[in-house]
Amino acid sequence: MVGFETSDDAAVYRLDERTALLLTVDFFTPIVDDAYDFGRITAANSLSDVYAMGGRPLTAMNLVAFPCSLGPEIVAEVLRGGGDVCREAGVIVVGGHTIDDNEPKFGLSVLGIVDPERVVRNVGARPGDVFVLTKAIGTGVIGTALKRGLLDGNSARPVIESMAALNRAACDAMQEVGVHAGTDVTGFGIAGHLHEMLEGSDCAGELDFGALPIFDGVLALAADGVVPGRTAEVIEYAAPFTTWTGRPAPIGPGAPLDDLARWRVLCDPQTSGGLLMAVAPDKSEALCAALAKRGCACAVIGSAIEGAAGHITVTD
Repeated sequence: MVGFETSDDAAVYRLDERTALLLTVDFFTPIVDDAYDFGRITAANSLSDVYAMGGRPLTAMNLVAFPCSLGPEIVAEVLRGGGDVCREAGVIVVGGHTIDDNEPKFGLSVLGIVDPERVVRNVGARPGDVFVLTKAIGTGVIGTALKRGLLDGNSARPVIESMAALNRAACDAMQEVGVHAGTDVTGFGIAGHLHEMLEGSDCAGELDFGALPIFDGVLALAADGVVPGRTAEVIEYAAPFTTWTGRPAPIGPGAPLDDLARWRVLCDPQTSGGLLMAVAPDKSEALCAALAKRGCACAVIGSAIEGAAGHITVTD
């Protein structure tokens, strides 16, 4: 039913009239020092692709690449963290594969199910739809600050817990109310993933930067250049389809520092971010209420409009 044509979060394969399989895989290198937290975050990130499609994950297989020199204790902690998040999600870890690799990596291959008539794709937004986001952004900046020793695990704990939190409740709310499109915010930042949604939906969008939920301290760190190495690639990718209240995207050495910081945050590669949903305006309050009922924070961050497919206008 769904392949990789529109950069959807998972493949969808119909089994029969009532059941379709969701298939996805994700893995990455450590973004935190604590092995247990790394396992939790990675598992939540991998499972998120199924939730973003409106489905329920059932099984997972571990993908483990670690240098033997680290010893089994570190790998055990990573797997324990991933296993605990899988248990929280009701997912059974049924096996996996390990290799010796100089650079540690961990992830999951996930199998889930969904009603074929209720698949949520990252296309289908309509002009007038409201954009709702369920997690704060800035995880890439905070992760970089951790790696540079500018923050410790305690000061970054709210961000770590956000990344380790499942998007299951957000998925349930999304399915209860009904949305036109949905995706999770990960490696292409809020700008990149919103663009994918808009381009596939053949419409444009307005994004209210002031409405974006951003973790404390992220803007200041971004102004100081504390950003992931990949941020520059995302900025280069996003600049052609992004304008800021009628002016070009604020990039380059001549850009005001505050503007440059905001641009970096907009293009900050996220790990295990929240769900980004396009919902009809008459359902937006119901969606926010359904999220709140399940303990999910949410923010209305903009709307879809008529215009060039994929174009984003950022308002200040």
